[in-house]
Amino acid sequence: MPQSSDSFSLFSKRQQSMWAALFAAQAAIAVAAGAFGAHALEGMLDVKALGWWQTGSQYLMYHALAGLIVSTVLLSLPSRKLILCLFFLGNMLFAGSLYAMALTGYRFLGTVTPLGGLCYLLAWCFLIYRLWRLGRSQ
Repeated sequence: MPQSSDSFSLFSKRQQSMWAALFAAQAAIAVAAGAFGAHALEGMLDVKALGWWQTGSQYLMYHALAGLIVSTVLLSLPSRKLILCLFFLGNMLFAGSLYAMALTGYRFLGTVTPLGGLCYLLAWCFLIYRLWRLGRSQ
């Protein structure tokens, strides 16, 4: 594997494929969860819980697509691994906690949701910074 001053920037084709597959799987889960929420859970959960479910599905899809783009299109972007890790972790914490809260009614799980949101924000901030720097260096 090529050496870089930024250890988070370059990775192998296998790693690139793994990241793309993980985010594609998250996108598929978002579609399935959205359909499950709209059809199977509609009569089982109250309006608030259905809202949590829907929000989890939407954010999971948005950030799965962002992860797919970063993993497959922005191949030379510095800090790409860090950005991908943050999007992935954000999906697990944000959407995962909302799904769990909707299904169980345990509101304390909502304390995890902002941690996922923080991961999302950090990923977007790193992405903005790196794209801005990349544009300035060309």
